[in-house]
Amino acid sequence: MNIEIERHPAVNVLTPAVKRLDASVSAAFRDGVAREINAEPKSVIIDFTRVDFIDSSCLGTLVSLLKMMNGKGELVVCALNPGIKNMFALTRMDRIFTISPDRASALSRFNP
Repeated sequence: MNIEIERHPAVNVLTPAVKRLDASVSAAFRDGVAREINAEPKSVIIDFTRVDFIDSSCLGTLVSLLKMMNGKGELVVCALNPGIKNMFALTRMDRIFTISPDRASALSRFNP
């Protein structure tokens, strides 16, 4: 699975280059993001601009990635479409994850 990486001094922005994050790409998504988490001890923004759909297996993957951060930095998700935002609310993931409306506001958290 292709994940675009944009590096900044305090944070890396990862953009999955797929329309659907489901069970068929869950392991590849986890491995790609985990590589970045383990490579550099800094915060991570996952930009969902291109993602139209996410299923429960990828929500579980996001939780495991959050645990993987383990104090290395912050994990922020941004640019959730209405359907994904609703999924986060229904599963209460909106209480666990830091959610920014777009990439610019997510980046502003790390660039005062």
